[in-house]
Amino acid sequence: MKLSSLKSLPEEPNVHNPKITKQVLIRNGEVPCLTNLTRAKFPAGEIANAHTHQDMYEIFLIEEGDATVKINGKSIKLGPGDCITVEPGEEHEVSNLSDNDVIMTYLGIQVPHQ
Repeated sequence: MKLSSLKSLPEEPNVHNPKITKQVLIRNGEVPCLTNLTRAKFPAGEIANAHTHQDMYEIFLIEEGDATVKINGKSIKLGPGDCITVEPGEEHEVSNLSDNDVIMTYLGIQVPHQ
Protein backbone atom coordinates (compact mmCIF):
# COMPACT_ATOMS: atom_id res chain seq x y z
CA MET A 1 0.00 0.00 0.00
CA LYS A 2 1.11 3.54 -0.71
CA LEU A 3 -0.75 6.60 0.56
CA SER A 4 -0.10 10.03 -0.98
CA SER A 5 -1.54 13.42 -0.11
CA LEU A 6 -1.31 16.62 -2.12
CA LYS A 7 -1.07 18.42 1.23
CA SER A 8 2.38 16.96 1.88
CA LEU A 9 3.86 16.57 -1.62
CA PRO A 10 6.40 19.16 -2.78
CA GLU A 11 5.87 21.12 -5.98
CA GLU A 12 8.51 20.47 -8.62
CA PRO A 13 9.07 21.88 -12.11
CA ASN A 14 7.53 20.23 -15.15
CA VAL A 15 10.11 18.90 -17.61
CA HIS A 16 8.44 20.67 -20.58
CA ASN A 17 8.30 24.08 -18.85
CA PRO A 18 9.75 24.77 -15.37
CA LYS A 19 7.18 27.55 -14.71
CA ILE A 20 4.54 24.81 -14.69
CA THR A 21 4.70 23.02 -11.34
CA LYS A 22 3.54 19.54 -10.48
CA GLN A 23 2.97 17.24 -7.54
CA VAL A 24 3.63 13.61 -8.40
CA LEU A 25 1.33 11.18 -6.60
CA ILE A 26 2.63 8.03 -8.33
CA ARG A 27 5.97 7.85 -10.14
CA ASN A 28 7.15 5.67 -12.97
CA GLY A 29 7.88 2.14 -11.77
CA GLU A 30 5.60 2.20 -8.72
CA VAL A 31 2.59 0.68 -10.50
CA PRO A 32 2.95 -1.54 -13.59
CA CYS A 33 2.13 0.27 -16.87
CA LEU A 34 1.49 3.59 -15.08
CA THR A 35 4.23 6.13 -15.78
CA ASN A 36 2.81 8.82 -13.47
CA LEU A 37 -0.21 10.26 -11.72
CA THR A 38 0.40 13.97 -11.36
CA ARG A 39 -1.41 17.18 -10.45
CA ALA A 40 -0.12 20.25 -12.30
CA LYS A 41 -0.58 23.99 -11.97
CA PHE A 42 -0.26 25.97 -15.20
CA PRO A 43 0.13 29.70 -14.52
CA ALA A 44 -1.54 32.12 -16.94
CA GLY A 45 0.16 32.19 -20.32
CA GLU A 46 2.30 29.07 -19.84
CA ILE A 47 2.69 26.27 -22.39
CA ALA A 48 3.98 22.70 -22.27
CA ASN A 49 5.47 22.75 -25.76
CA ALA A 50 4.55 20.25 -28.46
CA HIS A 51 6.00 16.78 -28.01
CA THR A 52 5.15 13.11 -28.53
CA HIS A 53 5.38 9.90 -26.55
CA GLN A 54 5.72 6.83 -28.74
CA ASP A 55 5.22 4.41 -25.87
CA MET A 56 2.47 5.87 -23.70
CA TYR A 57 -1.02 7.30 -23.49
CA GLU A 58 -1.49 10.56 -21.58
CA ILE A 59 -4.82 11.44 -19.98
CA PHE A 60 -5.59 15.00 -18.84
CA LEU A 61 -8.46 15.98 -16.50
CA ILE A 62 -9.07 19.71 -16.08
CA GLU A 63 -10.01 20.59 -12.51
CA GLU A 64 -9.93 24.41 -12.59
CA GLY A 65 -9.60 26.98 -15.34
CA ASP A 66 -9.61 26.69 -19.11
CA ALA A 67 -6.84 24.97 -21.06
CA THR A 68 -6.15 24.43 -24.73
CA VAL A 69 -4.76 21.12 -25.91
CA LYS A 70 -3.40 20.96 -29.43
CA ILE A 71 -3.26 17.42 -30.84
CA ASN A 72 -1.66 16.93 -34.24
CA GLY A 73 -2.28 20.62 -34.98
CA LYS A 74 -5.97 20.66 -33.92
CA SER A 75 -6.78 22.96 -30.96
CA ILE A 76 -9.33 21.76 -28.42
CA LYS A 77 -10.55 23.99 -25.59
CA LEU A 78 -11.10 22.25 -22.28
CA GLY A 79 -12.75 23.41 -19.06
CA PRO A 80 -13.39 22.02 -15.57
CA GLY A 81 -14.51 18.40 -15.73
CA ASP A 82 -13.25 17.84 -19.28
CA CYS A 83 -10.97 14.86 -19.86
CA ILE A 84 -8.93 14.08 -22.97
CA THR A 85 -6.77 11.10 -23.89
CA VAL A 86 -3.70 11.55 -26.08
CA GLU A 87 -2.68 8.37 -27.86
CA PRO A 88 0.88 7.18 -28.46
CA GLY A 89 2.56 9.06 -31.30
CA GLU A 90 0.13 12.01 -31.28
CA GLU A 91 1.94 15.33 -31.09
CA HIS A 92 0.41 17.34 -28.26
CA GLU A 93 0.84 20.70 -26.58
CA VAL A 94 -0.99 21.96 -23.49
CA SER A 95 -1.41 25.68 -22.91
CA ASN A 96 -3.10 28.13 -20.60
CA LEU A 97 -4.08 31.10 -22.71
CA SER A 98 -6.28 32.60 -19.98
CA ASP A 99 -5.56 35.09 -17.20
CA ASN A 100 -6.06 32.50 -14.43
CA ASP A 101 -4.21 29.38 -13.30
CA VAL A 102 -5.23 26.01 -14.70
CA ILE A 103 -5.18 23.02 -12.36
CA MET A 104 -5.17 19.59 -13.97
CA THR A 105 -4.50 15.99 -13.10
CA TYR A 106 -2.78 13.84 -15.67
CA LEU A 107 -1.55 10.30 -15.91
CA GLY A 108 0.58 8.33 -18.28
CA ILE A 109 -0.05 4.72 -19.22
CA GLN A 110 2.81 2.73 -20.73
CA VAL A 111 2.04 0.77 -23.89
CA PRO A 112 3.09 -2.85 -23.31
CA HIS A 113 6.09 -3.87 -25.41
CA GLN A 114 5.15 -6.33 -28.13
